[in-house]
Amino acid sequence: MVSEARVPAVEITGVYGALVRTMSRRMLGQVPDSLGVMWNNPAVFKDLMALGRRAEKWDRLDPNLATFAHMATAATVGCGFCLDLQYFLAHDKGLDEARAREVPRWRESDVFTPTERRVMEYAEAMCQTPPAVSDELSDALLSDIGPSALVELAAKVGFMNATARANVALGIRSQELAASCGLPPLARRSPARPSDAAADTAAAAVAG
Repeated sequence: MVSEARVPAVEITGVYGALVRTMSRRMLGQVPDSLGVMWNNPAVFKDLMALGRRAEKWDRLDPNLATFAHMATAATVGCGFCLDLQYFLAHDKGLDEARAREVPRWRESDVFTPTERRVMEYAEAMCQTPPAVSDELSDALLSDIGPSALVELAAKVGFMNATARANVALGIRSQELAASCGLPPLARRSPARPSDAAADTAAAAVAG
């Protein structure tokens, strides 16, 4: 059973709210509690949704790389809801769900290419305080994916980082979306660094 958030979910009302509920059921098969939590402030909800929709239209970064970056960010912050949602969306969009499953333990897994590893390392480094992206890592990715995709990667990670931190602060937890469509549980890794511990916490939240 998913634990309650720190802010109570409210009914999603009005014409726009009805559209939100319909689209959510169509895309996710349910209306997550997180939507009801955010509906406490419809203006914030609508603006974040609008930004998210615009970000989905960015197309200079390979979709699988974007998914791995999103999931690595969510795992680093410890957002079980975000990690579960991105895993579900990888399946829903026909992306490489088998490798997406391995993101929480990407340093230990042998399924990723060097470029994919650098993308996830970049995501983790951006989430540190202060950000820990090195010149060497940035230069390597600039060579791997080019300047346009690198700018997009930084923007996607930044937006996911903000979203994940807000979800954690609000107590928004996994809705087990991936499990509902038959995906195996996310891989776990042995904690060795603070970011690893956060990844395990997020994966545990997803696994329920």
